[in-house]
Amino acid sequence: MNNKQHQTQQLAERLDKAAITATATPQLSQDYPEINLSQAYQIQQASIARRLSRKEKLVGVKMGFTSRAKMVQMGVEDLIWGQLTDSMQLVEGGMLNMQHYVHPRIEPEIAFRLKTSLKGKVSLTEAMAAVDGIAPALEIIDSRYANFKFSLTDVVADNSSSSAFVLGPWCSPGENIANQAMILNINGRAKEVGSSSAILGNPYRSLVEAARLAGESGLCLEAGWTVLAGAATAAQALPANSHIQLKTSGLGDVHLYTSDPKQGGSA
Repeated sequence: MNNKQHQTQQLAERLDKAAITATATPQLSQDYPEINLSQAYQIQQASIARRLSRKEKLVGVKMGFTSRAKMVQMGVEDLIWGQLTDSMQLVEGGMLNMQHYVHPRIEPEIAFRLKTSLKGKVSLTEAMAAVDGIAPALEIIDSRYANFKFSLTDVVADNSSSSAFVLGPWCSPGENIANQAMILNINGRAKEVGSSSAILGNPYRSLVEAARLAGESGLCLEAGWTVLAGAATAAQALPANSHIQLKTSGLGDVHLYTSDPKQGGSA
């Protein structure tokens, strides 16, 4: 193992431990400014490998920076992605244990379920044909970095901040999702109101990009996997002792509860 490979493994272990213990860690870029985007994805992959060694299973991917405004804000020209494991999926309507997170936030999303695999450059038509279900979804993002501050390479190494997700009812892939109204309610009050069109103009375009980006890392989006297309609105800080609900105009609703951090919870 050369020095770079050793560094990659060392930093993956650091981020993995931060996630397991729900303890913030300093930005990697502060101590290792030489890390580029390619190595950041290698750190992400090594961190996910640690999860798999604990018998977790890959079940999909999530997309980030799917809003053009977010790309401009972060000074990037491409999307980012992270990986989903089975232990990250929460029960719809269940209780999220706030003790497991550092400073969690919630995002309303659209999820795809694949019936056939996708890899590399695919057309919009090919991406649509690979889907056998669409669902409303909530993603819990939780940067492991202190003060929720990070660079592009930091966030990619940290699995693009993905921590957990919950899926609503699966709907027919024939459902029109180009302009679904999406309302994020917290304790019965609308905190974010948006549209699925904020996801690259059409969430299916995010699926096309997911296949491309995964392919660049030598991975294939497998049949049966879930792909989170990206946030339809800005993220909201996730409060304790709360009821979180995403309401959509045509895909149904999805919700979960958050625990009292002193009492814990089930997930």
